[in-house]
Amino acid sequence: MSGLTTARGDRIVFDDLGAPGAPAALFIAGAGPTRADDPVTLATGEALAALGGRALIADRLGRGESVAAGPIDLDAELAAIAELAASVDGPVVLVGHSSGCAIAMLAAARVPGLAGLVLWEAPLGLFEGGAPAWWAGVRAAIDAGELETAVARYMVGMPPEWLEELERSPAYPRIVLGWVPDGEALASVEERGYDDVLRGVRAPVVALVGEETFPGMRETADALASAAADGVAEPLAGAWHSWEPAAMAARLARILGLRAP
Repeated sequence: MSGLTTARGDRIVFDDLGAPGAPAALFIAGAGPTRADDPVTLATGEALAALGGRALIADRLGRGESVAAGPIDLDAELAAIAELAASVDGPVVLVGHSSGCAIAMLAAARVPGLAGLVLWEAPLGLFEGGAPAWWAGVRAAIDAGELETAVARYMVGMPPEWLEELERSPAYPRIVLGWVPDGEALASVEERGYDDVLRGVRAPVVALVGEETFPGMRETADALASAAADGVAEPLAGAWHSWEPAAMAARLARILGLRAP
């Protein structure tokens, strides 16, 4: 376990797997997960380290062991990612999962050593009425202190068992306060458009979807790849919003120029 204190005073705690100085992948989780309850990403990082790479798996601001010094918003999240990436002192691939894809897309411009942008099942273009309108409804409930309503609005269109699982969490319903950067990022990316967000990204952009996935995910991956200067959309072993660790590690290794099976 390692830690970094940002210029804002936030404390980011992360697992640092692999050799210092090795080409690295920095994983950006979507809404919800902490390092402690994300065995898939941990296994992926361990597999990448075994291939000669390095993996940084952080608790997002306000989650797990990462402590926010002030309100958690998108700018604070992007600043934390940029400082964590800068600490690598070498090439870095940003790996976004779900809503973390939108955050990774916006963070890319702040990472001078960006070697790649990997987007796993970005939930973009999937909200009825668009992400900006969806997020406005969630934000209104948060501002009114109606956090249970905010969680339900955030989870619209997702499998009902996901919401039921959240309702059993001791962090419910305040957990939604840590999703503000995700909502802001999804709304911002859709409002600006994929072309505008990805215009300055010269590193490869790899949009991935599982072999079994939700409606619209493949079409979004194709659109993201088309918007990038060097983009590709691919299937990867995995199902229902979760990848297979060995397959993801091998794909990351190829982007980082490592030997991969």
